Amino acid sequence: MKTRKIGRDIEISRMGIGCWSFGGGEYWGGQSQKDVETVVCKALDCGINFFDTARMYNEGESEKSLGLALKGRRHGAVVCSKVSPAKAYYETLKKECEISLGSLGTDYIDIYMMHWPINDFGIKHFTKDPRVIANPPSCEEAFSALSELKKEGKIRAVGVSNYGVAQMKEALGICPEIAANEMSYNIISRAIEAEIMPFCKGKGVSLVTSMALMQGILSGRYASLDDIPPNQAHSRHFKNERGQGASRHFEQGAEDEITEVLRTLAEISAKLGISIAQLSIAWILANEAVDCALLGSRNEFELTENMQAADIVLPCDIIGQIDAASLPVLKKLGNNADYYENSKNSRIY
Repeated sequence: MKTRKIGRDIEISRMGIGCWSFGGGEYWGGQSQKDVETVVCKALDCGINFFDTARMYNEGESEKSLGLALKGRRHGAVVCSKVSPAKAYYETLKKECEISLGSLGTDYIDIYMMHWPINDFGIKHFTKDPRVIANPPSCEEAFSALSELKKEGKIRAVGVSNYGVAQMKEALGICPEIAANEMSYNIISRAIEAEIMPFCKGKGVSLVTSMALMQGILSGRYASLDDIPPNQAHSRHFKNERGQGASRHFEQGAEDEITEVLRTLAEISAKLGISIAQLSIAWILANEAVDCALLGSRNEFELTENMQAADIVLPCDIIGQIDAASLPVLKKLGNNADYYENSKNSRIY
């Protein structure tokens, strides 16, 4: 497994494990701890060392599940966790970090990220507390707290997640040591290519990507868009009503364009003798601007299939064919990297 460097001295694998499903919860359903431990141990044995979780994933159960799975092997893992912008007050953020340390069963977190940018619209997604909404945390206190945690050795590197260029500039002005930005990126979610990806590269900020299979849509699992569960169809990719109350963007989506992309991916994957999921992952890894692509793997079978994509080298003409097929989706959805809010109310800018 190839590696990249985050910050000064953190080596991460180019493929990482997204741990959102760990611990089980309402969004992804139940998750066997035995399967989690199998996935984590096999990933480490195969050279995958990056594990991405967050305090808000399954109400803290993801961190606890990952911590249990890493018992006896913590030294070989690079753990990333995140804190909610609604809990980014200086003292509150530091307390949140302590809670995460306890849940993970460790005395340090390798990369600790601000989960979403701190802005009025975004804060309302993380809390209904009128006091927080009326007086939200400031970027200054949040990134000062993160810098202090690094000085104390509680975290090894500071990161952000879902930060646009303007937000990155503000954060870097307070905390120049920001080492990574985690953003959604896949064949039908290419918004970061225009500005965010080149900005990160230019500033030496590592780019970690999530949603490689767009919550299963690019996995080949569904015969048609009608088969996709509402929870996985509430982004701007789909017409608002498909989310059945889960959507909040009120846009028409790009369903015809996505259907054409899926048809193209099916043809290419059949020609190459690989799965649509492997093709989708290999496409991401072919982009040298991506330092680590996160994959959700709920069991050994999914992990094995995902890992095989790391050995696939796509010919330039195949990459070009996929780029061309997905360009209509990019044009329809635009360069707004927030795929869940109306384009006029983006939390990312």
